Parts: sequence; C-alpha cells; structure tokens
Amino acid sequence: MLALGIDFGTSGTRACIIDAQGNELATSSVSGDSTHSPQTGWQEQTPESWWQSLTTVIKQLPQSLRADISSIAIDGTSGSVLLCDGQGKPTTPALMYHDTRATQQAEQIKAFAPKTSGAQGVSSSLAKWLWLHQSTGNNPALRPLHQADWIANRLCNQFGISDYNNVLKLGYDPVNEVWPEWLTQLKLPLKQLPKVIAPGDEMGTIDSSIAKALGLSNSVSIRAGSTDSIAAFIATGANNSGDAVTSLGSTLVTKVISEQPIFSAKYGVYSHKFGNRWLAGGASNSGGAALLKHFSIEEIRDLSSKINPEKPTGLNYYPLPEKGERFPINDPDMQTRLNPNLSNQPVRFLQGLLEGIANIEKLAYQRLHQLGAPQPKQIYTAGGGAANQPWQLIRQGLLPCPIIKSKHSEAAYGAALIAVTKP
Repeated sequence: MLALGIDFGTSGTRACIIDAQGNELATSSVSGDSTHSPQTGWQEQTPESWWQSLTTVIKQLPQSLRADISSIAIDGTSGSVLLCDGQGKPTTPALMYHDTRATQQAEQIKAFAPKTSGAQGVSSSLAKWLWLHQSTGNNPALRPLHQADWIANRLCNQFGISDYNNVLKLGYDPVNEVWPEWLTQLKLPLKQLPKVIAPGDEMGTIDSSIAKALGLSNSVSIRAGSTDSIAAFIATGANNSGDAVTSLGSTLVTKVISEQPIFSAKYGVYSHKFGNRWLAGGASNSGGAALLKHFSIEEIRDLSSKINPEKPTGLNYYPLPEKGERFPINDPDMQTRLNPNLSNQPVRFLQGLLEGIANIEKLAYQRLHQLGAPQPKQIYTAGGGAANQPWQLIRQGLLPCPIIKSKHSEAAYGAALIAVTKP
C-alpha cells in the first residue's frame, strides 16, 4: 500500500508518493498560489486556490499509483489561518504565515499569554484568529482552521480537527496537551477550537465523491499532518536525541531533537512535540536572502567552485539581508557586518559570507545548548544551500560534529512518511 504526502509550502505545492519502505515512487508540483496584498503587511490567499493546486498535483501523478494510495497527509505553512462555517465553507480569505496586520491583537495576547507561548507575536495564528473574529462581527459560529487543517478536513469532510504542530501558534500547550485557561481572557468562541490529534493519527476516510474525482480509492485514510518545516525535518531521517537539521534556505533554521522542551521568548526559540520528544529550534535572519543581496544564484554557483575551503579568509562577517536579528543574537537594530568590504574580490567576498553564515550556525547550536538542548551529534542539511559543496566543507570545518547531506529534504516526502508510519 502506498502513502501520499502533499506539501503546501512557501513556493508552491508538491506531492510525493512513497511505499511502505519509504521509497519515493512519483512526485509532482505546481507553482505557488498567488498572494494578494490589499494593504501594507497584509498577505492573503483564497483557500479555493489551494484546493485547485491539490487537484492539479494529484492528477499529475500516475493513475496506476493513485489507485493504490491508502493514506494521505498534508503539511502547510505555519500560522496561515482562515475562518469557515460549520460545513467547512471559507468565510474569509486565508491570512498567510507572513501577514503582519494583527499588531493590536498581538498586544492583547501579550497581556495574558506566557512569554514562551507559540501564540506570541503578530504572525501567530491566534493573533490572526482574533483579528478575523473581530473583523467578522465577532460571529461565534465561525471556526479557525490552518492551511493544512482545512485541506485535510475537506478531504474527509470532517471539519474542526488539527495536529499538535499546527496548533502551537494558536495557543495550544504541547507540554500539558491542553488548550490553556488564559485563552478565556480573549473573548473568542473557544468551542470552535479544533480537536487536536497527533500527526499521523486518522482524521477520517476520504469523501467518496472527492475520491472519485481524484482517481483515488474510496477507502483512503486521511491522516493529521504537520507544518511545512516539521515535515521537512522528518524527511531528512533525523530521529534520535541530538540529531539536528540545518535548513540553508532564505533564512538559516536550526533544529535539534531534545528530551525536554526548550522555550525562549527572547530568542524566538520554541519546541514542537515530536513523538515522545521535542524539536527545539530557532531561525536566524541570515541565510540565502543575505547572499542574494550581493550575488545571483548563478554567480554563487560559479564563484563557489573557485573557493578553497581549506584556506579560511579570517573575515568576521555577519551577513543579514536587512536590519535586525532574532537568533542566535536578539537585536532588532543589528546591522549586517561586512567589514572590510571585499566586493572587488568576489571569490574571497563570497567565501567570507559563507564562513559568516557557518559561524552563525555554530553560534545557533551553542545557544540552543545554552538554553537546555543537547549538543548536536550529527547535523543533517536541507534547503537549497545543501547542494553547495564548498559551503559544506566550510561548515564541516567550523561545526563540532559530522554533517550529513540528507537523501530527502522535501516536505512532501516528510508528509508522506507521516502518512505511512502510523497504523
């Protein structure tokens, strides 16, 4: 029997079919759904466009494999939320993960929520729910659902179920596995909070009319999914305490498996439940976006081949794409540090930037350890930067443990693993 994972990420929708042994059998993808920005800081998508993307990526998969799919799990962007009615029909646009309109609502939450709550900040789904609730006349009949929730719920026509990773930013307490008492202070219809189950647990069986339209068996089990970043972590195969994953994408994200949860409001560090353990992580603003301030992707590829990682530049760069850093240093006014500027020596300049990001990664794992996480025993690498071999050699020279290039790092593959690993 086969499992299907579908990833609704920041850059598009991807699908992946695997067998029970984790072998990848087929993939498909479609570019990202269009985001509308009616005002500064507003980032909206229409949930129906997600459904169209889902239909497209599933129909691109070979029919012979589709017929043998027995389970499906969905991952989506963290903190992307909409309101829908009791039948699951969206009544608002989806406020996306990077929507920052809910500033007043974030202040209201700040007055009641613990500093360590995932519901803190303008990007939290709780702040967005509060904004949507207030902007729809405080209608108590409307329920909040995340991107992954709504899609999976629609597949099985059972609305109001989520997983314990997506609900972290809605205020859920993953340590005690409850909706906390302080939520009652916010004058929200708490009866509309979703039922929370573990990733991989069954939400329901696929709706028969949807199964027929998509060429799927009408016995397909719809499983609870996760967020895109957790699905990407699962894809790497990291599974033991001390296993870490660095994602070298637009930003530098570091995560490590820990026996206990780690939270730090100061550094934006929080922990997702990961089976019986925890996934502690933080995100730096440094990363690929900082490199692209100076070089195109083609230039990075070309210049990297001329770098000698065994001869460090000795430069002490801290590359940032714009003002401000959160982790491993918390300083909203921090400026990029690129002195001396060697842009007239592009190979050395790029090497200095790559060394700078590797040093930030080293500091990030030191900071996580300082906060209570284990020292990394091995670091899996995901994201576009993982393909840059000179960068990997620079990192290996600076980091205290082996670096492993992940065979898989696509969130869709991780979502498929979620679908296949639970009975």
